[in-house]
Amino acid sequence: MQNQEIIKIIENLKGRKNYEQKKATKLGFPSLYAYFEDKILKEKQAVELKENKLNENVNKDKVKNKEKKGCGCC
Repeated sequence: MQNQEIIKIIENLKGRKNYEQKKATKLGFPSLYAYFEDKILKEKQAVELKENKLNENVNKDKVKNKEKKGCGCC
């Protein structure tokens, strides 16, 4: 099953297609499709990782705010 998004990306490369094919072969991918599939997967993982870090920071801030509530004068 091929991803239509990747096929559209490859079709829209036009002049950069040869460059991307050389890059994919240099990195050891058997095809241009596999190269873009991996590239999109890595981008999605990076976004998820960024969201997780953001959520962790928000949760830490909430915990810190709860701990600071003490006497009310400071």
